[in-house]
Amino acid sequence: MTAPHRVTVDGPVIQTPRLMLRPWEITDAEAALAIYGSRDVSRWLAPAIDAVADLESMRALLDQWITQCVSVEQPKGRWAVQLRETNELIGGAALLPLPPHRVDLEIAWQLSPAAWGNGYAAEAGHAVAHQAFQAGLDIEELFAVIRPRNRRGIATAARVGMEWVGESEKYYDLRLQVFRLRQADLDDDGPLATIGEHRTSVHPLGRPSGSSSSARHRS
Repeated sequence: MTAPHRVTVDGPVIQTPRLMLRPWEITDAEAALAIYGSRDVSRWLAPAIDAVADLESMRALLDQWITQCVSVEQPKGRWAVQLRETNELIGGAALLPLPPHRVDLEIAWQLSPAAWGNGYAAEAGHAVAHQAFQAGLDIEELFAVIRPRNRRGIATAARVGMEWVGESEKYYDLRLQVFRLRQADLDDDGPLATIGEHRTSVHPLGRPSGSSSSARHRS
């Protein structure tokens, strides 16, 4: 795994060597619009999240996210992802119940195209998973669901340490690649799973056990 592993959690704030994941604020709207208004990002998020058209729409979406986070308990939530060195906001991350049944937990991440290629998405995903498993709630598995053509998102899931467990149309009414992460695999530096290597070992997606993640990944 390429992402640094040191993670500290202080209330709703998660820190890694390079990143701070913190609650969203309305004042983040301009920087957030550069992420969620980008076609390169939004193409992988729809229909769950459409491309954000303007600053007013971004503020409204952030207000919705902030309200949502008030109603969920840790380790669930949404975070703005910023660089610790410069405080630049470069992305977002989330850990939320996965539709349609909202029992499984999903890791989702989005990153500004300007920040791609630095391992930030894997570092953020690892941090969110770390705080979930360390929350003392007996969470056994987390899931990510990613569109088949989103090769960057698939590669990021592997770098986080996630295992490909099959393809499903259960989530978001889309055919998606499903990745699973168990606590024992979180900091496993052994060979990372790839789709091609695991086509003979498919998880029973008709009833995933304790899962969570999203089609909403861009690294």
